[in-house]
Amino acid sequence: MVSRGGARGLLGAYELGRTLGEGNFGKVKQARHRGSGAQFAVKILDRARVESQRVDDQIRREIATLKLLAHPNVVRLHEIAASKTKIYMVLELVNGGELFDRIASKGKLPEQEARRLFQQLIDGVSYCHEKGVYHRDLKPENVLVDRKGNIKISDFGLSALPQHLGNDGLLHTTCGSPNYIAPEVLQNRGYDGSLSDIWSCGVILYIMLVGYLPFDDRNIVVLYQKIFKGDTQIPEWLSPGVQNLLRRILEPNPMKRITMAEIKAHEWFLEDYVPALPYDNDDEDSELYIAHHFKEKISEAPEDKTTHQINAFQLIGMASSLDLSGFFEEEDVSLRKIRFTSTHPPEDLFDKIENSASEMGFHVHRGHSKLKLTRNCNGSVNQKNPVSFLVWTEVFELSPSLYVVELTKSHGDPALYRQLCERICSDLGVLKMDQIFGTRPIADDLASLDKRSATPLVAL
Repeated sequence: MVSRGGARGLLGAYELGRTLGEGNFGKVKQARHRGSGAQFAVKILDRARVESQRVDDQIRREIATLKLLAHPNVVRLHEIAASKTKIYMVLELVNGGELFDRIASKGKLPEQEARRLFQQLIDGVSYCHEKGVYHRDLKPENVLVDRKGNIKISDFGLSALPQHLGNDGLLHTTCGSPNYIAPEVLQNRGYDGSLSDIWSCGVILYIMLVGYLPFDDRNIVVLYQKIFKGDTQIPEWLSPGVQNLLRRILEPNPMKRITMAEIKAHEWFLEDYVPALPYDNDDEDSELYIAHHFKEKISEAPEDKTTHQINAFQLIGMASSLDLSGFFEEEDVSLRKIRFTSTHPPEDLFDKIENSASEMGFHVHRGHSKLKLTRNCNGSVNQKNPVSFLVWTEVFELSPSLYVVELTKSHGDPALYRQLCERICSDLGVLKMDQIFGTRPIADDLASLDKRSATPLVAL
């Protein structure tokens, strides 16, 4: 956004400064409001890249979520705008780093400090729940800390709004980060977004106090089995009050798990508790709030003079699924590997996947523990031509009635891989692919499965 003359770029009332971060879909810049001098962070996303990766629906969900929220413990969206080439999000600048970094630097936090941060975390999360927003990916990396040591919840890319509830009033998208995911989320039977967020808050509290994860294993199957059982040790050197709270939060049966109201009434939680109040304009109509901020037009740098403004509500519109965090990662792993859970018997899973792939023109080879899907994308039947597309499929058992299906692209066209996954998921009756790719399904951010200890199901 730097002009050809060397001056800093302008974005309406903002002067853009140094780049804070950069990734595949755009960059984050520090910005100063020219009127007040206040500092902000501006996410500048490249529309062409966003649309080519089919994540524009994800942007809508992030904005639709953030525009509802105005709380001291939640990162705030101040303004949004879009041009023909860019999407801009003016966000609160939080420059104290991630909670993860604070824990990593100290090993663990004193109980008094952990309690204060946990109180702020619960204040922010419970406020979101009151607004009908369920985060679904709470972890120390998604909790920022400002220079004053106050928590700011961020990265609402996996969040759910009231319109995402099923007819049973429950959520059904399996998503989140493996070590923080609640057991009921893995079971494909629907779950209460509030109770699953509470579980994740409990994992964060455990890490702050103890310095390591309550549920961890290199093998994804073993990890999920530990989560299902609530298999963790709560150190006896912790105070009795927090031991009690942790046990009640990390209760694998959601019907027996402590509620948000009960957490706020817990004796340990109430010590030195000062509730955080929402901002004054919290009750403003959100659309009027956004419209107010679109009074100023955006001034692009000279090289982008032809920018054409679009209506903000074209951008917000319908919310479906979103993960902004992926815009700033080195690589979007969901483009080469996905995992999802299924209750179909293993034999049915292999048969259905083979039928789906065969009908799309893939050659299916059944091995001892996996399916190999190949296709010559050059359209030639010459056997001397190398196979130009290869996907491996494996199924792992979590419990007698729950399985993990893993699709891994070894090489080939990402668009064709996506079509294959869409077809398989459609035939299996699981999530829509925009949800799977947009929500980073369970365990996508694990580097790999430990094949030595995990027992895949035999495909033959």
